[in-house]
Amino acid sequence: NWTHAIRERIAGEVIPVDGKCLRGSHDAGSGKQAIYIVSAWASDNRLVLGQRKVDEKSNEITAIPELLRSLDVAGCIVSIDAIGTQKAIAQQIVAQDGDYMLALKDNQPHLLEDVQSLFLWAEKIDYEALHHAYTQTVNKDHGRIETRECWTISDPVGIAMLADSAAWAELQTVVRVRARRQVDGQCTVEERFYISSIGDAGARTAAQALEATRSHWGIENRVHWILDMAFREDECRVRKDHGDENLAVLRHIALNILQQDTTTRLGVHGKRLKAAWDTRYLEKLLRFSNA
Repeated sequence: NWTHAIRERIAGEVIPVDGKCLRGSHDAGSGKQAIYIVSAWASDNRLVLGQRKVDEKSNEITAIPELLRSLDVAGCIVSIDAIGTQKAIAQQIVAQDGDYMLALKDNQPHLLEDVQSLFLWAEKIDYEALHHAYTQTVNKDHGRIETRECWTISDPVGIAMLADSAAWAELQTVVRVRARRQVDGQCTVEERFYISSIGDAGARTAAQALEATRSHWGIENRVHWILDMAFREDECRVRKDHGDENLAVLRHIALNILQQDTTTRLGVHGKRLKAAWDTRYLEKLLRFSNA
């Protein structure tokens, strides 16, 4: 309730959904496997909106719909990696008045092949008479140059040519992202493809799609990585009964509180230490969480 109360409704906010394994929660003696938690992250608000534990005999495909049902995604773009590229999940997001950005990999081989073929054909005709958009960003940092290019096709005729296109709820746009990274004279290139329900917004379509794909990595960098580095989540050996899942929820709550605090210029790890050393700071954080 606190998370939803402080969240600012931002039109078009990207909500990445992704899973993380708590590696230290396994117990070889009892045969217990490490648990897997699927979380949703509000990229603009920098808040973990919710989480669900994946059942031991299941996978993320069953946990994602449960998590989505607990969220208000209206007006937002839900981004999910390839495991969540399922027709039922796309339908659920649209039914909840959201948009989706779903990655294509080998789990949807025919659709991936069709999308790749559509972009190859579009290149040959120089996108003539197709509803399309293109954008490029270049970032330079510490000797590293990253160039990202994004092409989108929102042409109804082109979309209709895709395998089972009618079975994907409100499928309106396909996306191609090419990331080129140059480090120490070495160049690597990676291409990724997506399907999306975001509509044709003219030249802005590609910029919106590229921002959605980039924002998806926020849950890796600003949630999963911090949980491992600042909270040492993977090293936690609490695993009896529901202790591991309960602590995962508490870490998410603590992360939300610490990331919303702007009164001190410290990282999450530094804020945790300060809260342990400074009772007044700890009380301020707790008052904020109860506000």
